[in-house]
Amino acid sequence: MTDLSKPAPRAPEPAATPGGAASSDAHRAAGPQSVRVAVLTVSDTRTPETDTSGQYLLAELRGQGHEVVAYRVVRDDAVEIRSALVAFAREATVVLSSGGTGITGRDVTVPVVESMITKPIPGFGELFRMLSYQQVGGAAMLSRAVGGLVRGAVVFAVPGSLNAVKTAWEGILRDEIGHLAFEVTRHGQPGVLAAPPAHTPADAPALPPAPQPGAGGGVAAGLGRHRKGPQ
Repeated sequence: MTDLSKPAPRAPEPAATPGGAASSDAHRAAGPQSVRVAVLTVSDTRTPETDTSGQYLLAELRGQGHEVVAYRVVRDDAVEIRSALVAFAREATVVLSSGGTGITGRDVTVPVVESMITKPIPGFGELFRMLSYQQVGGAAMLSRAVGGLVRGAVVFAVPGSLNAVKTAWEGILRDEIGHLAFEVTRHGQPGVLAAPPAHTPADAPALPPAPQPGAGGGVAAGLGRHRKGPQ
């Protein structure tokens, strides 16, 4: 006879999966099949016709069914890079940038991107350098590949060589791009305003201006015309 005064035994909890694999799989499945992506190439010498890295990304993205909303080649110039990224972050969910990530005097992509990031993704650079080390050895340390959230878009900056772009795309981003889009949009982002309704009442209060990317400063806050003035 069952003793009803005692609580029924609890069912055993399901075994945890390493690294939350079940949750990651569910989020990948929930991610969009088509992601809005912008491609930026930073180079003083390349043109759209000779930009093998950019053309590779465009072909891969379109072949995977993603929507390429913008593509541009800009010089190794802080103002041009920042201007392109600001525009791209308004239109795309993911921005892929190649070039200007080294340590020469002309390489300014990384400080510009870092100054705009509100939520870093350090694992991207770590994974990229791990994969690069398997290919080029210790020279991988010269790459400062970086990723992070810039307002409502995720920006990834990698070296400009075709091999480096293939490493980033095929080894890291290709299978995670839908997952990234899902994570970025599912709860919204602080400081990113949703699009206003198509028909706004005439007496509706005006929305406050959106904060500008990189307004909090950063290592490149003083580059080019974006240097802060006296307070």
